[in-house]
Amino acid sequence: MFSRSAKERIQDILNAIDSIQMRTAGMSFDEFSQNETVVKAVLYDLIIIGEAAINISSNVQALAPELPWRLMSDMRNIMAHEYFQVNLRITWSTIQNNLPPLIYPLQQLQVSL
Repeated sequence: MFSRSAKERIQDILNAIDSIQMRTAGMSFDEFSQNETVVKAVLYDLIIIGEAAINISSNVQALAPELPWRLMSDMRNIMAHEYFQVNLRITWSTIQNNLPPLIYPLQQLQVSL
């Protein structure tokens, strides 16, 4: 099994955020929630974010304590294991409010590694 570096995993998170933002740009919540293909793609990218976050060492996570490492992994667990509990309003709020502020700190962390 191949291991990915923290730098690569951070890039995975940034790529997933970018993908989510591109897929949902200009959409309303109603358009989002009614587009099953986009919803499933976004949920997959959120799983990637959480999986990458889980696999970044605690030493590296400690370099950016302002990032919600635990929340990213918890969201992944819900998407993957308790998919029937996914609330699209919370997902939409996450897309709009919680993903954009992650970008700069993640970029800064990546540069520092």
